[in-house]
Amino acid sequence: MSKVLIIGAGGVGGVVTHKCADDADVFSEITLASRTLSRCEKIQKQVRELRGREIDIAQVDADDVAQTVALIKRVKPDLLINVALPYQDLPLMDACLETGVDYLDTANYEPPDEAKFEYKWQWAYHERFESAGIMALLGSGFDPGVTNIFCAYAQKELFDEIDTIDILDCNGGDHGHPFATNFNPEINIREITQRGRYWENGEWVEIDPMSESRMFDFPGVGERKAYLLYHEELESLAQNIRGLKRIRFWMTFGDEYITHLRVLQNVGITSIEPIEFEGREIVPIKFLKALLPDPSTLGENYTGKTSIGCLIEGRKDGQPRKVFIYNICDHEESWNEVRAQAVSYTTGVPAMVGAKMMLTKQWRGRGVFNVEQLDPDPFLAELAVRGLPWHIKEM
Repeated sequence: MSKVLIIGAGGVGGVVTHKCADDADVFSEITLASRTLSRCEKIQKQVRELRGREIDIAQVDADDVAQTVALIKRVKPDLLINVALPYQDLPLMDACLETGVDYLDTANYEPPDEAKFEYKWQWAYHERFESAGIMALLGSGFDPGVTNIFCAYAQKELFDEIDTIDILDCNGGDHGHPFATNFNPEINIREITQRGRYWENGEWVEIDPMSESRMFDFPGVGERKAYLLYHEELESLAQNIRGLKRIRFWMTFGDEYITHLRVLQNVGITSIEPIEFEGREIVPIKFLKALLPDPSTLGENYTGKTSIGCLIEGRKDGQPRKVFIYNICDHEESWNEVRAQAVSYTTGVPAMVGAKMMLTKQWRGRGVFNVEQLDPDPFLAELAVRGLPWHIKEM
């Protein structure tokens, strides 16, 4: 029986809270905190109605280490689950260090003033967490997260040698809006408008944003065009998958989405550089975020499925082998279960599963870890029963 403090009450935070509430034996006490208390109140009411459980809620500014420390000291959690913004990873890790509490997140740190995300800032915490005798688990979402675990499982069970990995992410759903993002608009747009990057033969190769694409046949969805992007799990997997020669990340976007994005870029509203407007300073992308639909509101009318997995090539017993390890998630089913669309669901469920691995001591360590450094078997077994069954297709 454990106490958890969940920070972040968006779409993913709601899913994590619902799924933790489903397992009272492990998550015996739950506190949900956010800068905006009304978001917590909404999820608290949903959990009461759908799960029959009471959770505590609190207001906190996750950028303020002192506020978070005070909340941790009041709640006394065994684990802090960070599903706030990536900008807040480091302040929350600082708060965990100060209070001696384990930490988990779903996305790596990104500086607010630079569209660049990498693990160096969080990996730099390893010795401090190790000395404090606590654990930080990074990237326990879907991608990163489940995709990393698929690769670790392939290395452990399916291959003697892995040559190439292509991570394929397809959202084949329809939310009914002409343009909207499935998670925080600011983070989403910053992610896809930066230069593309992939790892090959021991070095990073850079390309212009959205300049490479190809068609893939996604199980449960069909053929879709996917674009080569840089994504954070490439950085850790390039280090942790032995003998890897190449790893890339591909994500699908519809033609209408691409058209809107290009227009927004051309007029400068996706910029992260502050501008003067009517006597005050604003950041264009933050203004755009305020105009776009809140991703947590998309679920009710969302139809279709996501299909995300890892296409892996290598050798087993001296013979060439190629497999696709994947999950299919339905938007409507996600809404019916936890009042969220499938993109939030596929991130929130693995966060809960990673938390359970830590709290039940199936995953333990001192320091900072990426999920592929730990045993994939218990995670994948739990993932399947928590709503994200996975499949292996021989190619």
